[in-house]
Amino acid sequence: QVQLVESGGGLVQAGGSLRLACAASGRTFSSYVMGWFRQAPGKERDFVAGITKLGTGTYYADSVKGRFTISRDNAKSTVYLQMGSLKPEDTAVYYCAGGLTLPVSFDSSRYEYWGQGTQVTVST
Repeated sequence: QVQLVESGGGLVQAGGSLRLACAASGRTFSSYVMGWFRQAPGKERDFVAGITKLGTGTYYADSVKGRFTISRDNAKSTVYLQMGSLKPEDTAVYYCAGGLTLPVSFDSSRYEYWGQGTQVTVST
């Protein structure tokens, strides 16, 4: 069992930056592939970024490629999402997710554990 808690969301102007963090507790963090997803009002939960167990591979949705960076610190049991050049369309609740899936999956149903979400709002 893994518990995930996100932090770092908030209100930012377009063009600004935010860093989200997701702290894990429970089973060995390095056993899990980690991902970030987001869900805007009235829309489906979409894949944003994913990272392999040891952090050697990262994957991004086309919409955030070049602007967002996912990373992890297994010693701190934490995964991060550095977001830059933010746009109003990045506004959503952001969720971190953990799974035993190999490789990183874009499919949210492949992840067993989820955080409660953190709101990111980008104003014009």
